[in-house]
Amino acid sequence: MTHGPTVRAIAAHAGVSIATVSRVLNDQEHVSPATRELVQQAIGELGGRGPRRRPARAGAVFLRCPYVLTDYFGLIVSSIAETLDLHGRQVVLNAGEAAQHNRVLPTLPTRPGIGGAIVVLPPEPGDELIALQAAGFPFVIVDPREDVPRDIAAVSASHFAGSRSLTAHLTGLGHRRIGLLAGPDNWLAGNARRAGHVSALADAGMLLDPGLVVAGEPTVRFGFEAARQLLSEPDRPTALVAFNDKVASGAMAAADRLGLRVPEDLSIAGFDDIDLAQATRPPLTTVRQPLAEMGRIAVGLLVRLLDHHRLDALHVELATELIIRESTGPARR
Repeated sequence: MTHGPTVRAIAAHAGVSIATVSRVLNDQEHVSPATRELVQQAIGELGGRGPRRRPARAGAVFLRCPYVLTDYFGLIVSSIAETLDLHGRQVVLNAGEAAQHNRVLPTLPTRPGIGGAIVVLPPEPGDELIALQAAGFPFVIVDPREDVPRDIAAVSASHFAGSRSLTAHLTGLGHRRIGLLAGPDNWLAGNARRAGHVSALADAGMLLDPGLVVAGEPTVRFGFEAARQLLSEPDRPTALVAFNDKVASGAMAAADRLGLRVPEDLSIAGFDDIDLAQATRPPLTTVRQPLAEMGRIAVGLLVRLLDHHRLDALHVELATELIIRESTGPARR
């Protein structure tokens, strides 16, 4: 029986380390194309076989979305589940607000039958995500709540550009006092949308007025209370930009309670373009996020990780689209 060359012999012939040869033979990353070709050439000259491909990581995909699966989250989760089914992967769903209190991530690498995970807007602190990545467990984040390291795969929408286009639409209509019903201060999306709002104001020659900003949890109730607060001021805003469509619908209810007409007396805009945006009266101007596509791309990234493929683009940001409907109009002179 003939045997192929040893790793030591290949390393000596190629002039590289034994560790480098081992990485090439196991089709691992962190080897330059030139070095990989050099090792493969040495293998061929010595009469050996090329690198063996590692089999895809087996197991179901743990899908964590610790929120109520309506509207925004439901669209993302449905897209992820459908796309995983196309890839022949089973799903273990972890959802509902009660799941926010469970420390799930540290247990994933040792859970039987789990091959990888997709985590939607994870409430966990960043160090838990970093520890999970350090354990070699493949996972992808959809819509990160806070900044994540560049070597962790993540998918999100362009919050900054979307918000900037929305506020630019309002300044183009002549609005100069624009209230901002912002999301939580510790959310990455909230900070990016606020920055986009500020950028559009600057383009129109204005600065952000802190007195026109109210931050809170993105709910209908928050939108109602925050809008009522701003609209009760003597010099009230002529337009409101809400963190999402739910907040915007609450703002519409507050405007109606105060006897203000939309958009004749007050323009209101949201973000996300969920079904609610077309159910309000009048229909809501908003920014469309490609929610289903975010889920599909997250699955694509995870499948490549499970197949041990190299990922050059680990942070994917998808374009948003400004959707103009009847809830915004020219500022009253």
